[in-house]
Amino acid sequence: MRDDTGTDDARVRVRPNPRGSRPRTKHRPEHADAVRAMVLGVDRGRYHLITDDGTPVVAIKARELGGGERGAVVVGDRVGVVGDVSGQEDTMARIVKVAARTSVLRRSSEDSDAAGTEKVIVANADQLLIVTSVADPEPRPRMVDRCLVAAYDAGMEPVLCLTKADLDDPGPFLERYAALEVPAVVTSVVDGRVQGLDAVRDRLTGRTSVLVGHSGVGKSTLVNALVPDAGRATGEVNAVTGRGRHTSSSAVALALPDGGWAIDTPGVRSFGLQHVGVADLLAAFDDLAAVAEECPRGCTHTEDAPDCALDEWVTAGGAGAAGEARLASFRRLLASRSTEPS
Repeated sequence: MRDDTGTDDARVRVRPNPRGSRPRTKHRPEHADAVRAMVLGVDRGRYHLITDDGTPVVAIKARELGGGERGAVVVGDRVGVVGDVSGQEDTMARIVKVAARTSVLRRSSEDSDAAGTEKVIVANADQLLIVTSVADPEPRPRMVDRCLVAAYDAGMEPVLCLTKADLDDPGPFLERYAALEVPAVVTSVVDGRVQGLDAVRDRLTGRTSVLVGHSGVGKSTLVNALVPDAGRATGEVNAVTGRGRHTSSSAVALALPDGGWAIDTPGVRSFGLQHVGVADLLAAFDDLAAVAEECPRGCTHTEDAPDCALDEWVTAGGAGAAGEARLASFRRLLASRSTEPS
């Protein structure tokens, strides 16, 4: 029998109870049979995965995972999938679980209209290879500084990779980071072949590494040398601006021939760090953090911070020349969080 709507017009439709006839429940299926996999790439809502047994699978994200950062699935994530995991053409699985992450590399927006907006770039990597050229284009130390801050915040080990050493001496640039004790590798291109590749392989083999760098520094050339069938597009440096054009449009994880993963990311021109606090960065410097315990509450540890224990440590001679240089480097990184990269 139709509900009384107060009209006899047969064209009036009576909507069912908006809550539906089935009671809602907070219980979700556990998917105990979900197959474990790693996210290799994301393309327009489709997730390219590799299962633990080596099967390539295409999947979509289950609605129950939700949206926003909490429900985001990124390259490097370890996930559980159900459905068709045969890997055959035109098949689709569903991502129903995202495992707890061991590390998260993120950057925040530098646009004032989107201040505080953070984006997860890669999950579960243990090493950040910061690629910059010695020349053509000129190195951008403030961009490197910001990448270092992002690595420390993510709990990843940073490694400097200087390319195009055949064009200029990498020594002066490396000296800038000596006090931070950041490991470095140097490559060059001679007769079309990448030299110094063995040292890079030694750093990457058996680990999950993210390669990041601004456009034109030779990152894609390096990736193609490490993974010959990667096919990453390479581009030239603009003769007017001195900067390269973007050649990689999205992050992708590539299996290294001798084990491990190299995650290539799009060329970046900015790296927002609004999400990184002073304590987050200080935690990466055990020696400075121990001294800073004597600082007054709320100390910013900057050069103009009153009664900062780090200044007393230096002036009293306890730091030595190496400690003084390390403090200067730390404060430079601290300042880089709020200055534009150049």
